[in-house]
Amino acid sequence: MSREQQDALSRTALGVFRLNGQFLAASERLAEPAGLTAAWWQVLGAVLPGPLPVAGIARAMGITRQSVQRVADLLVREGLAAYEPNPAHRRAKLLAPTEAGRAAVHRIDPGHAELAALLARELGGQEAFDETVRVLERLSSALETVSASHEAAPADRE
Repeated sequence: MSREQQDALSRTALGVFRLNGQFLAASERLAEPAGLTAAWWQVLGAVLPGPLPVAGIARAMGITRQSVQRVADLLVREGLAAYEPNPAHRRAKLLAPTEAGRAAVHRIDPGHAELAALLARELGGQEAFDETVRVLERLSSALETVSASHEAAPADRE
C-alpha cells in the first residue's frame, strides 16, 4: 500500500466518522418532535416496508444484533412496534411497526423533506446529490467486499 493510499484511507475514515456524527445529530433533531430518538427511527424505518427479525435489521444496518434488540424491546414497550411470530424461525420473532410507530415516523416527513431539499441545493442539485449517494454506496460495497475477502483469507498472508 502506498503512502498516498494510506492517507486517502485515513481521510476517508475520518470523513465518514464525522459524517456519521453529523447525521446522528441531524437525525436526533428530526426525530425528537415525533417522540423518537435517531436509533428508534432507524429501527422503525427498517421495518416499515415489512416485518423483519432483529438479526435481519442489524445486518441491513451494519450494527450489532444486541443494540437492535435493545431498541426493539423499547419500541415494543412504548407501543411503537410489536413482535410477531416468524414462520421461518420459531424463536426469532419478527418486529413490525404498530400504527402508532408508523404515525411517529410519518411526523418526521416534513423535516426530512426540508433537510433533503437543503442538502440537494447545497450539493449543487439533485444530480449531484444522486452522485454523492452512488459514491457512498460504492464505498460501502467495496469495503464489504474487501472485508469479506480479508476474513476468508488466511491470517498469515504475505
